[in-house]
Amino acid sequence: MRVAPVGGTAVQDHVALAEIELCGDLIIAASAADEDRLSMESIDEVLKVAEERSREVEPGR
Repeated sequence: MRVAPVGGTAVQDHVALAEIELCGDLIIAASAADEDRLSMESIDEVLKVAEERSREVEPGR
């Protein structure tokens, strides 16, 4: 078995970290929801889809 050496050689995958954060946000929203499943609208709200789409429409921001 190989063990990573000590001394700051850790690599951060920013895309993976962002995906993990989004999954965490969805898990928190699902656990706090009253219904059995999150609606598509609730999922979009948690993932801030509307904000992202507005940035795509307004490229100068």
